[in-house]
Amino acid sequence: MIQELLGFELRFEGDRFVQFFVSSIVFFYGGWPFFKGLKDEIKDKAPGMMTLISLAITAAYVYSSAVVFGLDGKTFFWELATLIAIMLLGHWIEMKSVMGASNALEELAKLMPSEANRITDNGDT
Repeated sequence: MIQELLGFELRFEGDRFVQFFVSSIVFFYGGWPFFKGLKDEIKDKAPGMMTLISLAITAAYVYSSAVVFGLDGKTFFWELATLIAIMLLGHWIEMKSVMGASNALEELAKLMPSEANRITDNGDT
């Protein structure tokens, strides 16, 4: 993918091990929020988006790692890093909007009077 954008392929002896090392950092550090969410979803017996993302990045990482260490095939380290980056960005935007809505509700609650009077059908308080 990146090679097509650059117009050439950067290859050197041991390049796959470098990809494996860098991708391991991205997988474990960048994937941590998704693994944490997976744990919570499994505990609640309600698999959702965190489960799906965790499975996708784990499949890409495990398969690509197996290719590095001898399995014939293509690595998906670039796709793994791209997926994690996009999902983290989406998760950050979602959390930012949730916190914004929560803060707005708190501000609205501050506008409520400390005591209220009930008005009956005949207009008495």
